[in-house]
Amino acid sequence: MIMKLIIKLLLNALAVVALSKLLSGVNVDTYTTAIIVAVVLSILNVLVKPILIVLTLPITILTLGLFLLIVNAIIIILADKLIDGFTVNGIWTAALFSILLSVLQSILHSLLKDEKRTKNQ
Repeated sequence: MIMKLIIKLLLNALAVVALSKLLSGVNVDTYTTAIIVAVVLSILNVLVKPILIVLTLPITILTLGLFLLIVNAIIIILADKLIDGFTVNGIWTAALFSILLSVLQSILHSLLKDEKRTKNQ
């Protein structure tokens, strides 16, 4: 279980580094910073995101869930403020980073699951 968590965090850090190379508005200084970003984003998603979702529920319902993109961007900007060496230029860059990070994480985690399926067969 711990090994699975470490592998997921490393895959998330890899996704953060890849997106920092792809997006001009996102900068990660070192690979260690990318790992810290992955850990902090995980913690923020567990602790802060549910509170933000509850607080913004009326506007989320009015926008048919699209406001959750802004909530995700706020989480990214909060990580930017907490971590030296990780910068995001603006809320729209953070929203795009959040969307691409989710897609890339899904792809990487599905590769991890496919690898386990082939080992079990």
